[in-house]
Amino acid sequence: MSLPAGAEPTSGGAGTAQAALSRLQADLTAFALPYTLPGADAAARKARLVHDQLGDYVLPRLTAMDAPLLAVVGGSTGAGKSALVSSLVRRHVAVSSAIRPTTRRPLLLHATGDGPWFDGERVLGSLAHVRVAEGSEPTAAGTRTPRELEIRTCSALPEGLAILDAPDVDSVVDDNRELAATLLAAADLWVFVTTASRYADAVAWEHLRSAAARDVVTAVVLDRVPAGADAAVGRDLRRRLDAAGLRSAPVFVIPETTFDPEGFLPEEHVAPLRHWLGTLAADAAARRGVARRTLSGALVSALEDMDGLLSSVRAQEEERRRLAVVTNAVHAEARDRITAATQDGSLLRGEVLARWQELIGTGEFLRGLQVQVSRLRDRVTAAVLGRPAPAQRVEEAIESSLARLLVSEAQRAALETEQTWRRAGTVADPLAAALSSQPTQAERVRHAERIVRDWQGDVLNLVRAEGADKRMTARLLSLGVNGAGVALMVVVFAHTGGLTGVEVGIAGGTAVVAQRLLEALFGDQAMRELARRSRIALDERVAAYLDEQRAVFTRALPDPSPPSDHLVEHLRELTVTVGRLTGDGAQ
Repeated sequence: MSLPAGAEPTSGGAGTAQAALSRLQADLTAFALPYTLPGADAAARKARLVHDQLGDYVLPRLTAMDAPLLAVVGGSTGAGKSALVSSLVRRHVAVSSAIRPTTRRPLLLHATGDGPWFDGERVLGSLAHVRVAEGSEPTAAGTRTPRELEIRTCSALPEGLAILDAPDVDSVVDDNRELAATLLAAADLWVFVTTASRYADAVAWEHLRSAAARDVVTAVVLDRVPAGADAAVGRDLRRRLDAAGLRSAPVFVIPETTFDPEGFLPEEHVAPLRHWLGTLAADAAARRGVARRTLSGALVSALEDMDGLLSSVRAQEEERRRLAVVTNAVHAEARDRITAATQDGSLLRGEVLARWQELIGTGEFLRGLQVQVSRLRDRVTAAVLGRPAPAQRVEEAIESSLARLLVSEAQRAALETEQTWRRAGTVADPLAAALSSQPTQAERVRHAERIVRDWQGDVLNLVRAEGADKRMTARLLSLGVNGAGVALMVVVFAHTGGLTGVEVGIAGGTAVVAQRLLEALFGDQAMRELARRSRIALDERVAAYLDEQRAVFTRALPDPSPPSDHLVEHLRELTVTVGRLTGDGAQ
């Protein structure tokens, strides 16, 4: 996608594109990939680069096509970039040094009348601007000033041209490499400096191929070429440039030489490059052509980069979804195990069974269950009337057994979730946050006991409500609400459509006793409805207990930013806008 010759962005088109680009830049400001997935770090760096390019170059250039061209001088370590910049303007504006890296604070030189364009944060706004007087001494080699841009007026430069001396693209300092990439992305044109011994380096060609992909006007300076080697090295360099898609890039050769008495490269060696740059700056049409070409390439490149970033966001969302699904499934399985254990009679053993037998004398009545049902109610009444302590002991036994079950399954679910997240290896910090938010063992036990007591209160309320009928009141009062409630709890723990017969074992027989008792009190249908509603109440409280823990984990799972659907909407809008702006009519 490129601007047709002679085309200019219309004011309306540029305004629409500016608004769309500003929204995309805001997306990139909030860009966050919290999961440690392959490629996430590279995507985050790419997002920062695209964000800076939009603010540093695309948006300012979009609104001012006639602004000065910015030529960024970049290249390999020790290639002589700073010496070349000083020699081009015949001013000692940048220090050449054996210290590596030499250029720590990039230097921007502009013509006398072009200062307003570079003041403020309109151009390269991601960097802090430091204005230095034209005649000031060069910044010392090795000065550490990250993310700062030194700006100087240079009366030797023609209006319409600015030159920026950038850090090494292969610097040993990470910040310098990132800064070099940021500056190259903000260039209208590149002057790429390399040497006869370094021109084949991989890092240099990575940047040159990027320039070709973005259709940036590029010139290559081949420095320090030994006598007699210029033809062979030049041919190989040209072959590589052609293969990289830079067939039209001019190559300027500077032989191995000494500085002149003023400390500059000999004039005859830098004059061709100065003339080429000056010609572009002096011709308004040529200057606009370079700006259009680079802007168009930057827009297309930004859209292509955003496709990759969108894929990274979607991968992050999928990882969050996967971990949330696993966490939900683990806790759902815990809920299912609790449901099974509270339905199959498992709880009607041990302490619960012993206390229930104390209450009703189960051992004696099971021997004659089939013929003595009519006497069962009288036996229970005698056991309970005026003596509520046995029923209370059954309640306490149920509370203890059920609370232990809840705590055990909650701990198991938490451990399985933790193990799954650790195996994933993508959420170290969220996992630490979730684990730190988990209750202590004592808190977990107290919570489970409260859940069980609340459910027991639900059961007693159901019994009271059902016994409100006057014809049942006497019977219920003779047994006691607690006694009937305990019987209902027992039925819930082994009631799967109604147990019958003692062949199901002791637990089943215990449930049959409770079931027949409730049938005698309320009738078969009412007993079944009470059991159903009690089961629902228990399931709801168990689900809430586990959901509270599950939510601690899922709340700790961060969302990538921006959401992919939000990004898709803005990219679709920008694609259409860029298509109209560049004349392709992309839809």
